[in-house]
Order: sequence, then C-alpha cells, then structure tokens
Amino acid sequence: MAVGGFAVDNGSGAFSGQVTASVVITCIVAASGGLIFGYDIGISGGVTTMQPFLKKFFPEVMRKAAAAKTNVYCVYDSHVLTAFTSSLYIAGLAASLVASRLSRSVGRRNTMIIGGLTFLVGAALNGGAENVAMLILGRILLGFGVGFTNQATPIYLAEIAPPKWRGAFNTSFQFFIAIGVVVANCLNYGTAKLSWGWRLSLGLAIVPSVVMTMGAFLISDTPSSLVERGKLAQARDSLQKARGKDIDIEPELAELIKISETVKAMNEEPFVTIFERQYRPHLVMAFAIPFFQQLTGINVIAFYAPILFQAVGFGSDSALIASIILGLVNLGSTLVSTYVVDRYGRRFLFIEGGTQMIIGQVAVACVLVATTGVSGTKEISKGYAVLVLVLMCIYAAGFGWSWGILNWLIPSEIFPMKIRTTGQSISVAINFATTFVLAQTFLSILCHFKFATFLFYAGWLIAMTIFAILFVPETKGIPLESMYQVWQKHWFWRRFVSLP
Repeated sequence: MAVGGFAVDNGSGAFSGQVTASVVITCIVAASGGLIFGYDIGISGGVTTMQPFLKKFFPEVMRKAAAAKTNVYCVYDSHVLTAFTSSLYIAGLAASLVASRLSRSVGRRNTMIIGGLTFLVGAALNGGAENVAMLILGRILLGFGVGFTNQATPIYLAEIAPPKWRGAFNTSFQFFIAIGVVVANCLNYGTAKLSWGWRLSLGLAIVPSVVMTMGAFLISDTPSSLVERGKLAQARDSLQKARGKDIDIEPELAELIKISETVKAMNEEPFVTIFERQYRPHLVMAFAIPFFQQLTGINVIAFYAPILFQAVGFGSDSALIASIILGLVNLGSTLVSTYVVDRYGRRFLFIEGGTQMIIGQVAVACVLVATTGVSGTKEISKGYAVLVLVLMCIYAAGFGWSWGILNWLIPSEIFPMKIRTTGQSISVAINFATTFVLAQTFLSILCHFKFATFLFYAGWLIAMTIFAILFVPETKGIPLESMYQVWQKHWFWRRFVSLP
C-alpha cells in the first residue's frame, strides 16, 4: 500500500476477519452514540431562532431584531446567547480528558453508558428550564455526556471492526451524527410555531440518549478493552463474534495479550508517554486533525444555520427548511464516504473534500459581497439566497466525505494500545476546545467580518489541505497494532519513530 509515496505492507493476513452480522449490528448500536451529538448540534441553532425561547431567555436579541437599522449580520450577536450554545463544549472538553482513564478502567462500552445517562439528565433539565442558569447547567451535563461518548465510541468502532473495512464501520459514527442533525432540524421546523415548541425540541434529546444507552447495554466490550482489563475469556468470545466463527482468532488475541502485558510491565503514565519523541507524529495528529476539522467552519455553521440563512434573506420557516436540506446533503455525503474511504483511502478524501469546500466558501463570500454590499446593509434577493444555499450544500457535501468522517477515524486508528485512550481523549478535547472558541465567537465574527467570514474559513481550508497532502499518511487497511509501519515509511515522520 502506498503511503506518502512509500510502500507499506498492510500485514492483514494474520488478522483477517469477515463482515459478520454480529460486527455489523454491534457497530451500528455503538455508532448510535453519534445521535446525541448530532441532535444537539441541530437543535441548538433552531431553538435560538424561536421567538418564545428568545423572549423568555434572551429578550435583547428580540430588541435587536426589531431595530430598523441593524446590520443583517449582527442581529444575533449576543454573548449570553452564544454562551448557551458553547457552554456544552467546555464541559465536553473536561469530560473527554477524564474519559481516558474511565474507558481504560471500566471499558469503552461502560463509558458510553455513563455518557448516555448523563446526557439524559441534561436533556431533562433543558426541557424544563425556567431561567438561563438552568439552561446552562443542562448544557454542561449534555457536554459531559457528549464528552464521554465522543471519546469512547470511535475507539470502540476502530477496535471491533475488521482492518480491511475499519474506515467504513467508523464512518457510521459520523453518519449517526448527521442523522441526529437532520432529525433535530425537522423537529425544530415542526415545533417552531408552538409557544412551548422549544421545550419539546430540547426535552426530546432524551430519546436519542435512551436509544444509545439501551443499545450499549446489549453489546459486549471490545476485545482490546477486555484484554486490557484482564478479562481474557470474554475477550476471546468478543473477538470470535466480531471476526466470524470460521476465523482463527488466536494469533490476533495473542498479539493483543502480548501488547497489553508489555504495557502493564512498563507501568508508564499514558499522559506522559504520549509526549515522548517516538509518539510525536501521533501527538501532532491528535492536535491537528480536530483543530483543522473545526476550522472548516462546519459546526458553527450547523449550530447557527437557521440564524445564518435568516441573515442572508430566508424567512424563519424557510431558514429551517434550508437547514434541513443542508443536513440531508451532509447525511448523503457521509454515506458516499462509507463506500469510498476503504477503496480510495483517507488522503484522497482529504484532498478532494478540502478542494470542494474551498470553492464553496469562496463562492459564498463572492455572492454575499455582490448582493449585500461590503457593509452588509443591502437586502439579498430570494434567488441569490437560494444560490447561497446551493453553494453551502456543495461545501457540506465536501465536508461530509472528508473531514467529517476522518476527524473521528484517523485519531481512533493511529495510536498504539498503551496511549490509545489518551490520544483519543486529547483529540476530542482539542475538538471541544476549538468548537467552544468558534461557537462563542462566530456570531461576533459574522457581525464584524460579514462576508469575509467565509473567506476566513476558506483560508484555513487551504492550510489544512496542504497539511494533509504533506503530513497525513495513508492508513487504509492497516491493522491497528501494525500502524507503526506508516510512520516508519513516511518521508517526514520516520525521523521520530522507532520499532515497537
């Protein structure tokens, strides 16, 4: 397999596996953890355009909207409103770091269950909120729930899936995130006219949390996690179900046991180990992949899509419909990636998707400056508003089959066992930290940068596409415990790594 111009033996002969009904069902159930994250992303932006919600909690936004001379980009520039959205991500950041030790000690599955239960309590608080303090407390609990599940689920999927199809199985997490976004947007559209619709939208977050939590109770933990915790008999059963009854799993199980014993004998603190020179490539990816993924602008655009579409000329209902369309495009592109990622590789998707997103963002900026003016004071016609939606769909499709899935896939598959949970925790924490900053500042940036907001993200897209071309190795089809090969063969990273 070519990796940055070098051949890498995928080593998959020793650790083969069938795509069994057991592994498919298990991965679908585990990936449903993405529902709670997606639902929250979709519901937040829609609720913040509902007048009863704004009137009760954020009346200053209503006053701005009523001001005749307000710049179209600045109506929703409220620090308290953005605190409602972004408070979840500070909590998620803290939870994701705690989840490293948690998933190592109690397992990937149990960490997902804890996350689901915490999210459920937060959803109930939000649905019954009577003041801003209750809203933000609920958001913090939602953040803890999302932090735990986002750390544990991608690792679970990477460890349970057959190496040859690991990419396709791992994309199911992003697929469920996309489903959550679409369901939330549809629900927002249906409840927007109800005086208590915002309570229904926020409170129904209980449903995806129950679905995920109940499903997690029905599946076993991953073989790697069970071996790590000394449960060898259960690990053997789990591995046999995952790989197929006709597959000799003993070589793979023996390798997992050997690695686990070596890690235990070394007795090193993973948060110290990951900063060693030989893990420099892994650490860079743990920081860079989620950081760049958020700087594609996708999450803040998803959070505030209804607000954004209202700002560029759609009515309230039309803005919610446009958000649904955007979510459906993202969902469809994630399905496309399931077919492509294990056939053409990760690097191909980074390059193609990055290029497509750059074109989409630059085009949106050009349309906005041509129609609303540099100051953003002119009204945009419905026809041009539809054109903005089409361009945003092109952008969303590019994201769905590139950074959307690879943000979860790459970090979950590149780390050796002894730093896997730690590396994933750092990756998720960086994702939440970057999301928090962007969510807290996006409406202010939109107000001050106006159309140039999209050029800002286009600039970052150029930088991250160049980074992917130069520094991200191809990991398609490589077994997790043979992943060191890709670093040894890479033109830049080989100077840091040594034999395992």
